[in-house]
Amino acid sequence: MDALKHTPLYDLHVALGARMVPFAGWEMPVQYPAGVLAEHLHTRAAAGLFDVSHMGQVILGGRGAAAALESLVPADILDLPEGRQRYGLFTNEAGGILDDLMIANKGDHLLLVVNAACAAQDIAHLEAAGLAPEVVSDRALLALQGPAAEAALESLVPGVAAMRFMDAADFDWRGATLWVSRSGYTGEDGFEISVPAGLAEDFARALLEQPGVAPIGLGARDSLRLEAGLPLYGHDMDAGVTPAQAGLGWSIPKVRRAGGARAGGFPGAGRILPELGRAASMRRGLIPQGRAPLREGVEIFAAAEGGAPIGRVTSGGFGPSVGGPVAMAALPADLPEGATVHAELRGKRLPARIAPMPFVQPTYKR
Repeated sequence: MDALKHTPLYDLHVALGARMVPFAGWEMPVQYPAGVLAEHLHTRAAAGLFDVSHMGQVILGGRGAAAALESLVPADILDLPEGRQRYGLFTNEAGGILDDLMIANKGDHLLLVVNAACAAQDIAHLEAAGLAPEVVSDRALLALQGPAAEAALESLVPGVAAMRFMDAADFDWRGATLWVSRSGYTGEDGFEISVPAGLAEDFARALLEQPGVAPIGLGARDSLRLEAGLPLYGHDMDAGVTPAQAGLGWSIPKVRRAGGARAGGFPGAGRILPELGRAASMRRGLIPQGRAPLREGVEIFAAAEGGAPIGRVTSGGFGPSVGGPVAMAALPADLPEGATVHAELRGKRLPARIAPMPFVQPTYKR
């Protein structure tokens, strides 16, 4: 088995007492001594610093890069203004999702951030399409999330407070260039900061010295994104799930939809576009009517007894800010919000209510 990779912040995680676990080929901090519950609540109340250096950072340069990328993703890349970032999906010919990613227009190139587990596959996918992706291997990626994030980062990097949600810009810190976007995956206002690997620990320590900033592990990152109703690749979407089924039809703009100026032209468009708004099943929010969390894979039934499963939980757990269990599930799209379904847990069916998402309202600075 290949050795696990370490991010530039590995030594800092160990020094801070993190519990390290294997994750997508990397040894990553799942929690620190404060624990997942405290880390989650701290991020919602102040600011959490996450190491997301395991994610892939990829540069696409050259003439025609935006047009070429549009042949792989159902997003509007040609009209993406310089200094802005968008969410996109790599799709396959069957309409399934190969990965989700962030795409920033950096002027003379595009910067892509992809999931760690899919990075190698994504690079091969780009190369097979005739693109020449440049993998960024000499930088760390940090996420600073929460209501105190703006003040903490502004104190070190003046000017970031003027950024709005999904802005992307470069800033100087100690003579090095930081690639900053105002984004994240917790539902909180915050930033993602790409920093040269050699400065990553110094920068992280400088952030941790700011009021309200604490290190946060992957455990709390997962519960934060769950409460925010944000899907996770490999759980709520995969190569067998279409954008409509994943509840991500919103990421396909009018210009790429049927009748749009650049409709289709990406893998799986023939299935994806007609299905928008009409998928037979899709990702729905669930509020279990008890204290027992519903984990991924739990089957959902229409009735308290009998019948075949009508869906399954794709992500679930305890929501510390909600104060109870929450879940996302693949369920028939025609079930109304408020309807009661039944989750089978250890041979017993427990009622759960279909609920709107997100479970916690986002605080993005738009």
